[in-house]
Amino acid sequence: MTALAGTGSLIRLALRRDRWLLPIWLVLFIVIVQSSASAWGALYDTPEERASIISQIGTNPTFKAIYGINYGDTADALFAWRYGATIGVFVALMSLLIVTRHTRAEEESGRLELVSAGVVGRLAPLTSSLIVVFGANLLLAAAVTGILTGAGFETTGSLAFALGLALSGILFATIAGLTAQITESARFANALAGIVLGATYLLRALGDTSEGLGWLSWLSPTGWAARLKPYAGEQWWVAGLFLGVALVVGVVAYVLNLRRDFGAGLVAPRPGPARGAASLGTPLALAWRLQRGLLYGWIGGFVFLGAIFGGVANGVDDIFGANPEMEEIVRKLGQGTLVEVYMDLVMGMVALIVSVYSIQAALRLRSEETGLLAEPVLATAVGRVRWAVSHLVFAVLGPALLLLVGGTVMGLIYGLAIDDVGGQVGTSVRSSLVQLPAVWVLTGFALLLFGFLPRLIAAAWAALVVFVLLGQLGPILELSQGAMDVSPFTHIPKTGGEAFTATPLIWLVGIAAVLCAAGLYGFRRRDLATAG
Repeated sequence: MTALAGTGSLIRLALRRDRWLLPIWLVLFIVIVQSSASAWGALYDTPEERASIISQIGTNPTFKAIYGINYGDTADALFAWRYGATIGVFVALMSLLIVTRHTRAEEESGRLELVSAGVVGRLAPLTSSLIVVFGANLLLAAAVTGILTGAGFETTGSLAFALGLALSGILFATIAGLTAQITESARFANALAGIVLGATYLLRALGDTSEGLGWLSWLSPTGWAARLKPYAGEQWWVAGLFLGVALVVGVVAYVLNLRRDFGAGLVAPRPGPARGAASLGTPLALAWRLQRGLLYGWIGGFVFLGAIFGGVANGVDDIFGANPEMEEIVRKLGQGTLVEVYMDLVMGMVALIVSVYSIQAALRLRSEETGLLAEPVLATAVGRVRWAVSHLVFAVLGPALLLLVGGTVMGLIYGLAIDDVGGQVGTSVRSSLVQLPAVWVLTGFALLLFGFLPRLIAAAWAALVVFVLLGQLGPILELSQGAMDVSPFTHIPKTGGEAFTATPLIWLVGIAAVLCAAGLYGFRRRDLATAG
């Protein structure tokens, strides 16, 4: 039996398992590109408007930190600058999560050991996962190229833009393949790959914003896609950087995979204490021990997000004021000053990101159950509701903390820039916390699924995707208000101006409470899972 035996069967198995997850990821990216491209040309259709935004890019380091350096003066080039870096990061995130899901996560759960008892070679799981992800990225590249070309974008530049996205995903897929060999935990493997992604993004931001340190951007894979220069005299040789590094990382991953023991990692975990600490004597304390790492990571991310968005706020008046069409669009989206409308818009997007954490925290209940870790706890005097509520606390209060941190940092950075810290912190915190009830509705929906339909709990992610698509595409497709009202985020009132009303928030809190109560009731009455 060869080391690659059974690769084809594992590819089919991976496609079967990801028959919903992978299409959702791809459709989300395609929809974002489609909706953005369809409206982009009208925003910067004159040389004067493009010159204005290019001037802002050159003088505002925050723009360079978020989006990178712009290399062209056409509307197409500005599109590549605006969306290339951000979409590329999420494509990389998709790729690393899927590779870990089919390698280390399967090994950690014990399922891969059962599969490997058949005619399956040692390298087949890693190879099959990489083939699936590589194929998904190439499919995305083909779709993006077609969409942009159909929208009137230049064909060669569209191919370069799409290729940059695909190569980012391919490279970070191999990085995830490597981190899956380093640690015995799928959660830690994802964390390591995510740290690499975040570090390369920060390295690129530092290189793009610092005089004399531009060479740092060449050390960061997240900066190479921009160096392909879509729509600005394409540099195709940069693709060789992606492929060369991916090849080296992939070879190292394969060597480690062959040399390590099954189930082991390059770094062995430290042995735990013989007895648990007295502080772990309650369900809430245990939940805190399990949830705190995730929460700490998200807090760090929201400090960064708040700082970035606060820096951008300082240039909002200049950016939109120079483009009457953009200013009119923004004015229609809210009340108050341009900065207040901007904060409402930004925090609406941030709330969707917070929902990811909220669902993650709620779904920890399911992973504890299927991992057979809940049963020993529930075999003691701890009741089911008490155990579930101990984790629900983090799914409810964690988002509040994240929004508070993001809003505070955003207001602080902007307030320092205009010498009005007190006023701007209050404005940004108000814009952030008003989003909380909508996030709680998603939390309640996840708990409802956990209580009544635990095998379909992934539908919580599907609901989030639907809400994102409604927010992105609803206005463009001119959907009816009834369709838009499906999303709880549609009902969040704007904080700018004087027409603020709390009634929708009260309704959302009530709906979230009912969903949570129903989920707890369902969990109390159903059987526990006996296997993953």
